[in-house]
Amino acid sequence: MNGGGGSRHILRIIVRASITLLMVAVLNFILFRVIPGDPASLLLGGARVSVTAEQIEAQNQRWGLDRPLFPDQAVDYLSATLRGDFGYSFKFRGRHVADLIAERLPDTIVLVGVAQIMAIVIGVMLGIYAGWRRGGAGDRIATGASLALYSTPAFWLGMILVVIFSTALGWLPGYGAYSPGLITGSLGSFLDYLQHLTLPATAVALGLIGQYVVVARAAMSDVLTEDYMVTARAKGLTNGQMLMRHAFRNAMLPVVTLITLNIGYVVAGAITVEAVFAWPGIGGLTVEALNARDYPVLQGIFLLLGVSIVLANLVADLAYSLLDPRVRQ
Repeated sequence: MNGGGGSRHILRIIVRASITLLMVAVLNFILFRVIPGDPASLLLGGARVSVTAEQIEAQNQRWGLDRPLFPDQAVDYLSATLRGDFGYSFKFRGRHVADLIAERLPDTIVLVGVAQIMAIVIGVMLGIYAGWRRGGAGDRIATGASLALYSTPAFWLGMILVVIFSTALGWLPGYGAYSPGLITGSLGSFLDYLQHLTLPATAVALGLIGQYVVVARAAMSDVLTEDYMVTARAKGLTNGQMLMRHAFRNAMLPVVTLITLNIGYVVAGAITVEAVFAWPGIGGLTVEALNARDYPVLQGIFLLLGVSIVLANLVADLAYSLLDPRVRQ
């Protein structure tokens, strides 16, 4: 493959990613405005004092929601988004959307990052073992368990973990990120944070492990049928040498793709689990913003989700073309 072909391939990937991001931005604007209910009625209607129609209309004017959707609001939204300005929250008055997201994002990254590491290590090892021992008892157990986990919603796994390990046994906390009264920044608060992190991270990891086992097993099963594996065996290589020198590396291609794509869901993947455990991350912020029809916050969050997924796909495309030159042709 010459350098010009590689450059054109990368340029195509970048152009495709840019177009996708533009479409995500446009859909973000339309999607939340077709949901029944308007922000002013929901937020002012929740107050303990009576709210008149004039007050709701005045609030809509203050937020600019009384103007036509197209082109006024749409043009303002797209131009502000291109400048990196997500605006101010309706619900959290006076708070900039970027500040709200930056405040909640670290807890989500920690939660899903820990879960991804657990899932990659356990899932890939189990998948490689199941594919290498295809048809054996270990393969049947690993495949059956992974399919069960793969088909089970993560939030439901989280509810089961709460019932067993928090409510029944009382071993681990099942709510929030810290116990009340702790001084943040101390060793005690760090250990308390880890205790609170255990159950939600396990719930997310269990859902991901099934994916990794299924993909790694299928990849290993395909590799074992290749001619070079027969040649390696004919040359007298041991099982360990065949596995490490030939099978494992080639079986990693689809697994690397899955890992990269799942990293793109770091932000999006834990919304329901965060809701179950009241974890103070992006998921909780999404639920609060959705209940209040807080358009700026919802647009900011979902644009962030779109960007993370598109970037993950971009990295996956580039990584795959480096690992397998045939993709660039």
